[in-house]
Amino acid sequence: MTDSIFSKIIRGEIPAHKLYEDDFVIAILDINPLSEGHTLVITKEPAETLDQLSDDHAGALGHALPRICRAIKKVTGCTSYNILQNNGSAAGQEVPHVHVHVIPCYPGRGTPVAGKPDKDNGPGLEKQWHPGTLTQEEALELGKQIKRLL
Repeated sequence: MTDSIFSKIIRGEIPAHKLYEDDFVIAILDINPLSEGHTLVITKEPAETLDQLSDDHAGALGHALPRICRAIKKVTGCTSYNILQNNGSAAGQEVPHVHVHVIPCYPGRGTPVAGKPDKDNGPGLEKQWHPGTLTQEEALELGKQIKRLL
Protein backbone atom coordinates (compact mmCIF):
# COMPACT_ATOMS: atom_id res chain seq x y z
CA MET A 1 0.00 0.00 0.00
CA THR A 2 1.18 3.50 -0.78
CA ASP A 3 1.65 6.09 1.91
CA SER A 4 -1.50 8.21 1.65
CA ILE A 5 -2.48 11.59 3.02
CA PHE A 6 -4.60 9.69 5.57
CA SER A 7 -1.55 7.75 6.77
CA LYS A 8 0.18 11.08 7.37
CA ILE A 9 -2.84 12.44 9.26
CA ILE A 10 -2.97 9.31 11.43
CA ARG A 11 0.75 9.72 12.26
CA GLY A 12 0.19 13.40 13.10
CA GLU A 13 2.37 14.66 10.24
CA ILE A 14 -0.47 16.66 8.68
CA PRO A 15 -2.95 18.65 10.77
CA ALA A 16 -6.63 17.74 10.70
CA HIS A 17 -9.79 18.68 12.56
CA LYS A 18 -10.03 15.47 14.59
CA LEU A 19 -13.48 14.57 15.90
CA TYR A 20 -12.91 11.06 17.20
CA GLU A 21 -10.07 8.60 17.66
CA ASP A 22 -9.58 5.15 19.11
CA ASP A 23 -7.06 2.37 18.50
CA PHE A 24 -8.61 1.45 15.13
CA VAL A 25 -10.20 4.52 13.52
CA ILE A 26 -9.97 8.29 13.36
CA ALA A 27 -12.72 10.69 12.28
CA ILE A 28 -11.92 14.11 10.84
CA LEU A 29 -13.81 16.92 9.16
CA ASP A 30 -13.44 16.80 5.38
CA ILE A 31 -11.43 19.83 4.17
CA ASN A 32 -13.52 19.93 0.98
CA PRO A 33 -16.98 19.30 2.45
CA LEU A 34 -20.10 18.67 0.42
CA SER A 35 -22.12 19.96 3.37
CA GLU A 36 -21.73 21.24 6.92
CA GLY A 37 -20.43 18.41 9.09
CA HIS A 38 -19.07 16.27 6.21
CA THR A 39 -16.82 13.84 8.07
CA LEU A 40 -14.32 11.17 7.05
CA VAL A 41 -14.03 8.06 9.21
CA ILE A 42 -10.65 6.50 8.43
CA THR A 43 -9.28 3.14 9.47
CA LYS A 44 -5.83 3.15 11.03
CA GLU A 45 -5.01 -0.13 9.32
CA PRO A 46 -3.30 0.73 6.01
CA ALA A 47 -5.74 -1.11 3.74
CA GLU A 48 -6.71 0.33 0.38
CA THR A 49 -10.15 -1.27 0.12
CA LEU A 50 -12.73 -2.62 2.54
CA ASP A 51 -12.13 -6.24 1.59
CA GLN A 52 -8.48 -5.88 2.68
CA LEU A 53 -9.36 -4.84 6.25
CA SER A 54 -8.87 -7.23 9.14
CA ASP A 55 -12.00 -8.27 11.01
CA ASP A 56 -10.91 -6.21 14.05
CA HIS A 57 -10.56 -2.99 12.08
CA ALA A 58 -13.73 -3.61 10.08
CA GLY A 59 -15.64 -4.24 13.32
CA ALA A 60 -14.25 -1.08 14.90
CA LEU A 61 -15.27 0.94 11.86
CA GLY A 62 -18.80 -0.47 12.10
CA HIS A 63 -18.87 0.29 15.82
CA ALA A 64 -17.71 3.90 15.45
CA LEU A 65 -19.89 4.92 12.50
CA PRO A 66 -23.29 5.03 14.27
CA ARG A 67 -21.83 7.00 17.20
CA ILE A 68 -20.27 9.53 14.84
CA CYS A 69 -23.50 9.83 12.81
CA ARG A 70 -25.54 10.49 15.96
CA ALA A 71 -23.13 13.23 17.06
CA ILE A 72 -23.15 14.89 13.63
CA LYS A 73 -26.96 14.87 13.51
CA LYS A 74 -27.25 16.35 17.00
CA VAL A 75 -24.70 19.12 16.42
CA THR A 76 -25.67 20.11 12.86
CA GLY A 77 -29.40 19.54 13.07
CA CYS A 78 -29.42 17.57 9.83
CA THR A 79 -32.30 15.16 9.49
CA SER A 80 -30.67 12.84 6.96
CA TYR A 81 -27.22 11.83 5.83
CA ASN A 82 -25.44 9.75 3.23
CA ILE A 83 -22.79 7.15 3.97
CA LEU A 84 -20.39 6.82 1.05
CA GLN A 85 -17.52 4.35 0.83
CA ASN A 86 -15.66 3.78 -2.46
CA ASN A 87 -13.34 0.84 -3.14
CA GLY A 88 -10.90 1.21 -6.03
CA SER A 89 -10.44 3.89 -8.66
CA ALA A 90 -13.22 2.53 -10.91
CA ALA A 91 -15.59 3.10 -7.96
CA GLY A 92 -14.43 6.70 -7.51
CA GLN A 93 -11.89 6.16 -4.72
CA GLU A 94 -9.33 8.96 -4.83
CA VAL A 95 -7.27 8.23 -1.71
CA PRO A 96 -6.02 4.62 -1.55
CA HIS A 97 -6.89 4.11 2.12
CA VAL A 98 -10.20 2.84 3.55
CA HIS A 99 -12.40 5.73 4.59
CA VAL A 100 -16.11 6.38 4.92
CA HIS A 101 -17.79 9.70 4.15
CA VAL A 102 -20.62 10.80 6.43
CA ILE A 103 -22.39 13.53 4.44
CA PRO A 104 -25.17 15.39 6.27
CA CYS A 105 -28.19 16.37 4.16
CA TYR A 106 -30.12 19.60 4.57
CA PRO A 107 -33.15 20.06 2.29
CA GLY A 108 -32.87 23.34 0.40
CA ARG A 109 -29.22 23.85 1.36
CA GLY A 110 -27.50 22.23 -1.59
CA THR A 111 -27.38 18.65 -0.40
CA PRO A 112 -29.14 15.65 -1.86
CA VAL A 113 -32.85 15.10 -1.41
CA ALA A 114 -34.17 11.84 -2.85
CA GLY A 115 -31.07 11.59 -5.05
CA LYS A 116 -31.49 15.02 -6.62
CA PRO A 117 -28.95 17.70 -5.69
CA ASP A 118 -30.26 21.20 -5.04
CA LYS A 119 -28.35 22.96 -7.81
CA ASP A 120 -29.51 26.43 -6.73
CA ASN A 121 -27.97 26.34 -3.27
CA GLY A 122 -24.47 24.92 -3.65
CA PRO A 123 -22.68 21.58 -3.83
CA GLY A 124 -24.27 18.24 -3.25
CA LEU A 125 -23.82 14.55 -3.83
CA GLU A 126 -25.23 13.44 -7.17
CA LYS A 127 -26.41 9.86 -7.23
CA GLN A 128 -27.10 7.96 -10.42
CA TRP A 129 -28.76 4.56 -10.14
CA HIS A 130 -29.17 2.52 -13.31
CA PRO A 131 -30.48 -0.91 -12.27
CA GLY A 132 -30.04 -3.91 -14.51
CA THR A 133 -31.82 -7.24 -14.44
CA LEU A 134 -31.03 -10.58 -12.84
CA THR A 135 -32.75 -13.81 -13.81
CA GLN A 136 -33.63 -16.45 -11.24
CA GLU A 137 -31.03 -18.78 -12.76
CA GLU A 138 -28.31 -16.11 -12.69
CA ALA A 139 -29.14 -15.28 -9.08
CA LEU A 140 -28.97 -18.93 -8.02
CA GLU A 141 -25.59 -19.51 -9.69
CA LEU A 142 -24.03 -16.24 -8.48
CA GLY A 143 -25.38 -16.79 -4.98
CA LYS A 144 -24.02 -20.33 -4.89
CA GLN A 145 -20.53 -19.16 -5.88
CA ILE A 146 -20.45 -16.33 -3.32
CA LYS A 147 -21.83 -18.50 -0.49
CA ARG A 148 -19.11 -21.09 -1.13
CA LEU A 149 -16.45 -18.47 -0.30
CA LEU A 150 -18.17 -17.28 2.86
